Amino acid sequence: MGVERANRPSALSAPTATGPSATVDIVGSGPSSKVVATLASGESVEVLLYGATVTSWKSNGGKTENLWLSEKAALDGSKAVRGGIPVVFPVFGPPPKDHTTSSLPQHGFARSSRWEFLGKSASEDALGSNSVKLDFGLYTSGLSEDARKAWPLDFGLQYSVTLAKDSLQTVVSVRNEGGQSFEFQFLLHTYLKVKDISKVSIKGLMGVEYVDKVLNASTHNQSDMDLKITGEVDRVYKGIPQDTTTVVEDEKPRFDVVRDNLQDTVVWNPWTEKAAAMGDFAPKEGFKQMVCVEVGTVNGWQKLEKGEVFEGGQTIKSFL
Repeated sequence: MGVERANRPSALSAPTATGPSATVDIVGSGPSSKVVATLASGESVEVLLYGATVTSWKSNGGKTENLWLSEKAALDGSKAVRGGIPVVFPVFGPPPKDHTTSSLPQHGFARSSRWEFLGKSASEDALGSNSVKLDFGLYTSGLSEDARKAWPLDFGLQYSVTLAKDSLQTVVSVRNEGGQSFEFQFLLHTYLKVKDISKVSIKGLMGVEYVDKVLNASTHNQSDMDLKITGEVDRVYKGIPQDTTTVVEDEKPRFDVVRDNLQDTVVWNPWTEKAAAMGDFAPKEGFKQMVCVEVGTVNGWQKLEKGEVFEGGQTIKSFL
């Protein structure tokens, strides 16, 4: 059994609903199959089984799409999805030399492996608001031969995606199922959709140290209260004291991104040149309608002993 951690994300669960709360369907077949959940009030989420990648999340009765998805995103299992919420595990970025992850591709294998759909559960809170939770699993036995050779360790991942009326919670549980300890990194690479990046600012990072990958991975301190995106941004904010990072657009809150048992956040926008260089990034001006706010544990490594469990995730609140 796993070791209980003091700070585990609290699920959005409640007593089981009695009324019609949600419909859950598996759409398509093979590598392009996805799970689609829709609340009675119209909000919806779509999760591609390839990578367990959330490719759509609609709030406001289903009228507002909150995630940016490239028009050229591969949704057929041929490569990791550009957009939505890819799951990064067990390494973030290019793997370091002389480490157990050294033979893996950038961002690891979770986002390019086919996950199992483990089932659904619906609930209703005291105010009558409904939610639906979708569970997905990825285990050593489900990896490709190449991935198992590159990372020959026994693990289990469980990923829970909970859709509520104005929020989406995504939580990953990592279990060490082998006889030896292992180290890993984990990140949810969330692409948030905005109307105009020039009117966007990000709050909640002031005073935090970050590594700036645009400036040769040099270390800086966030001195401004608001982070504005005016060019390429690729920053790893480390050990953030407060849990919430807020995306503001037109001086109004657009998203709250609330971390649970995760200390780091990556902020990324490729801007003109990087967007143009990515074959699966479309439209090329799409960087003006997106910003990545990516929660994770990527500063150093998480270590799990035999039988231990690590759990971390996020709740994103949409104000539209």
